[in-house]
Amino acid sequence: MITLNKIKLTSLCALFIIVMHSCFDLNEKTFNILEAKVYYRDKASVEGVIARLYTDNDGNEQPFTELQEFPADQINWRTWYGGAYGWDEGAHYFLSIQNWTPKTSGVEKAWNEGFKTIGFCNSALDDFYGLDPKSVGITKAQLDAYIAEVRTLRAWNYYRMFELFGGVLPISTTIDPSVLPSSASPDFSKGCKVIYDFIMKELDESVNSLPQKVSNRMNQAVNRILKARMLLNAQVFIGENHFAECGTLSQELINGKYGSYSLANNYQEIFNYNNQSCPEIIFATSWEQGYYSNRGFRVGPFIPKNIKQRYFGNPATPPLNFTTSWNCYILEPSKDNSGDLLKGEQAKSFLFDYGDKLGAVVDRMTDNDIRKQNYVYDIKTNKFQGILLKGAMKDNFGTGNAIKADADRNAQNLILVDQVGTFQNKGKNLETVMTPRWGETSSGVRLVKYPVYPGSTGIYTEDADNVYFRFAEAYYMLAECKLRAGDAAGAKNLVNQVRQRYFSSKDWTVAQNDFPGFHNIDLDWMLSQWGLEFLAEGQRRRSDLRRFDKFTQGQWWFFGRTNNEDGTPIPAKRDKKYEWYPVPETAITANPNLSQNPDYL
Repeated sequence: MITLNKIKLTSLCALFIIVMHSCFDLNEKTFNILEAKVYYRDKASVEGVIARLYTDNDGNEQPFTELQEFPADQINWRTWYGGAYGWDEGAHYFLSIQNWTPKTSGVEKAWNEGFKTIGFCNSALDDFYGLDPKSVGITKAQLDAYIAEVRTLRAWNYYRMFELFGGVLPISTTIDPSVLPSSASPDFSKGCKVIYDFIMKELDESVNSLPQKVSNRMNQAVNRILKARMLLNAQVFIGENHFAECGTLSQELINGKYGSYSLANNYQEIFNYNNQSCPEIIFATSWEQGYYSNRGFRVGPFIPKNIKQRYFGNPATPPLNFTTSWNCYILEPSKDNSGDLLKGEQAKSFLFDYGDKLGAVVDRMTDNDIRKQNYVYDIKTNKFQGILLKGAMKDNFGTGNAIKADADRNAQNLILVDQVGTFQNKGKNLETVMTPRWGETSSGVRLVKYPVYPGSTGIYTEDADNVYFRFAEAYYMLAECKLRAGDAAGAKNLVNQVRQRYFSSKDWTVAQNDFPGFHNIDLDWMLSQWGLEFLAEGQRRRSDLRRFDKFTQGQWWFFGRTNNEDGTPIPAKRDKKYEWYPVPETAITANPNLSQNPDYL
C-alpha cells in the first residue's frame, strides 16, 4: 500500500503542463531534472512517484468541492457582519449566487490545480512507457498495473475537470513542451463528445490491469464507478441516454465483479480514524497525523473559532485535531426569518411551508435519523454520534458552560440557528429571506461529518482516510436507473438498504416510509436522497442537480425571494450559461489556442 510516509518527491520533468496553462515562459529551461534512467532504481522509486501523484490529487479537493457545492443547494459560503468577516473579495459569495466570470479566482484555481495533477500523471506515464521493468526489479504485469493506475487517476482528474468546464478542455497526454494543447474542439458540443470518448477509452483500456480491493489506490471498482458516473450523466455530457448501461454496471459492482465490498453497518465506520478497514470504502486517500493533510478543510471551515477548542473537549494534550476555523461554511438554511429562532419564535420552513424540493438540509432529514443529532463524542465508548452543530453551544460537547459568540454577537451566548439573517439589524435591516451575504455569526447549522476527538484520546482527525468513492454510490446509481425505468419499488428498496443504518430498529418501522417533504417515489425524491447520503462529499452539482435540470432552474432558499446587496433581484431561475464554468481568462492569455465556453463570449 502506498502511504504518505513512503513518498519520494520526484524531480522528473512533471511541470511542463503547468507551464502550458500558466503565464510562464514556454521556452524556460529547467536545471533540476533528473534523468528517468538515473532516478528509477527499484520498485520503491516507482511507487514513490505514484504516491506523489496521490498527494497532489488530494490537494485539489478544496477548489473542486467549492465549485461543486457552493452554487448548489446544500452548502454555502456565508459572510457575516455585513461582509466584514468572510467576504474574501466576494470570490466565494459569487459562487453562491451563481454569478461568476472568467476572472473568478476559484474557477482559475480549479483549472490550474486540475491540470497540474494531469501534468504530473503525464510525466509519470512518459517515464513508465520507456521503463524496462527488469531494471527496477518488477515484472511487466506489475509495470502494466502501475501504468493503468496512473491512467485511471488521470482519467478521474479529467472527469472532475470535464464536469466543470465541458467541451472547452484541452486533451493533453504528453510532456513535450513544443506541443501546446488546444481545446478538444472549437465546437463546444463536439468537444464534449471528444472528451467523453477519451475518458471512457482510458478507463476501459486500464481496468483489467488494475488490482481489486485496495482502498488507497486506483482499483477496478474506482475505474468502474467512474465509468458508471459517465454513463449516468451522459445526457448532460453528450445528449445520450445510457441509464440502462449504468444500471447494468452498477449491478455488477454490487455483485462483487470488481471487488468484494459491503455497506457499512453504521456511518461512523466510514469516516472514523480507523476507516481504512471499512468495507464500504472503495477509494480513500491514506492520511495520518504528522504528515501533510487536507483534513482541516473537511471540518474547520464550518467551525466558529470560539467553539473550536471548547466544544470539542480539552485540546491541551495532544493539540486539537484541526487548525482551521473559518466560520464560513454552513448548511443551507431550512427556515426563513419570519420568526427569530434565537428567541424561540416560529419561522417558516422552505421545505414544508414554501414547498421547495431542494435546500432545507436539516428539515429534509427524518427526525429520528441519528445523524440529525448534535455531534458528541463519548470518551468511555470511543464512539461519536450525530453530524450537526445547532442550538446552544456549550463546553465539552454541550455539557458545560455556555460558549460566547464574537463579531456581531460579541459576548452573547452562541446559539447556532437554521436561518441566515441580520437579526440585530446590523449592516442591513432584517428581511424575511436574505442571501448568504447577510448572515450573523450565529447563522447556519454546521456539519461535523469527519469526527473531531477530545485531546485526551490521543486521536487526531487527520488519522481518518479522506474518502472519495463509496460502495453506497453503486446502490444509488442503480436505484436511479430503476426509477427512470419505472421501477419505483426497486429504487426505494435500494435506497433503504443504505438508509437503514441511520435508525434504530424500532424507529426504522416508521422511517423506511418517512421522507420529509416527499410523498411519492419520484425523481424529486431521488434527488433528495442523493443529497442526504452524500452531503458535503463534493458531488451535489455535478452528479445530482445538473442531471435533474435543477442547477440553474431549481428553486431553493433566496433565489427569487430577495435582492443582493445592490438591490439587483436574484431570479428564481438563473441563466443556463452557468451550467458550465468558463475557461479562466489567465489560461486563454497563456494559451490563445484555447476556446472559451461560448456562453461567456
